[in-house]
Amino acid sequence: MSSKSISELGESSESISVSFRNIMGNMKNETSRPQFILLGLSDLGCSQIPLSLLILLVYVATLVGNLLIISLVVTDSHLQTPMYFLLGNLSVLDILTPSVSASHFSFDIFTGNTIISYSTCITQVFFFIWLVCTEVFLLAVMSYDRYVAICHPLHYTAMVNILLCVQMMSSICIFSSMYSLVHTLSLLRLVFCDSTIIPGFFCELYQLIQLSCSDTSLNILLLSLLGVAFPFVAFSITFFSYVFIFKTILRIKMLAGKLKAFSTCSSHLTVVFIFYSASYINYFHPKMKGFLIDRLLSVTYTIFTPFLNPVIYSLRNSDLKGAIRRARVRIGSSP
Repeated sequence: MSSKSISELGESSESISVSFRNIMGNMKNETSRPQFILLGLSDLGCSQIPLSLLILLVYVATLVGNLLIISLVVTDSHLQTPMYFLLGNLSVLDILTPSVSASHFSFDIFTGNTIISYSTCITQVFFFIWLVCTEVFLLAVMSYDRYVAICHPLHYTAMVNILLCVQMMSSICIFSSMYSLVHTLSLLRLVFCDSTIIPGFFCELYQLIQLSCSDTSLNILLLSLLGVAFPFVAFSITFFSYVFIFKTILRIKMLAGKLKAFSTCSSHLTVVFIFYSASYINYFHPKMKGFLIDRLLSVTYTIFTPFLNPVIYSLRNSDLKGAIRRARVRIGSSP
């Protein structure tokens, strides 16, 4: 074999090797997951620090308020009822929801790192959808509890009990997990190309769908069908429960009786109104990509709403006020 042939064979082998490395590099790039950048408040300049500290302060107050309600429900024998069992579960959700959405944001305040990994982002989406879905149906169950207490008071203990509430909460958690898993699995099939900047504090489903450069028709279809149908079912349960509650209250002749009946559900009704109002404003107002108002609405929905719930129940619920007084007496009398 001539030296020229050997040289050509060597060049051919080298070109094959280079092509193989290029193919492997392309495959690695295609299979690698992107990193996302959470915009948060990083573009606000001097206003970033005071707003970030305010959000962090509200988050800490949310944890303290909801932990107080949970501790009262667990330790006070007067609150060992289905109504307060459900309220304790609502407080658990109100702790988890801002923890999932604000955990990375709180970390960013001290480190300045706004990058979030693909796996962390997907995990955040799964748990946030699960928490919101669980809270929607929990509010519906709490509405049913108030409906039975006011419209069928003599049959309340037979129709509602702790065991039934545990079974309903377990069913809600399982259903919410399946619902969230459907959206999360459909999200995993999407490809993200150039734009990986998320104009918010945490990863939300609709934002990731907008960032994708692949076909998102399946994701939009799931949002249009499941994302509307199941919240509508929960809202219908809540709405019709209060229709019957108000009809029953209006039939009460004594003003004192009307006020007492309304006071038993006023706190929950206020929480329902704030939750659905914040949800509607956050998800159904016209979106302006990267605009500050969208981010402020998002943080109001995920952080300020859970903060208001324990405040509303503490101020407007005589049973909780009594439990707080008894707890103060127990603490004061302890050695």
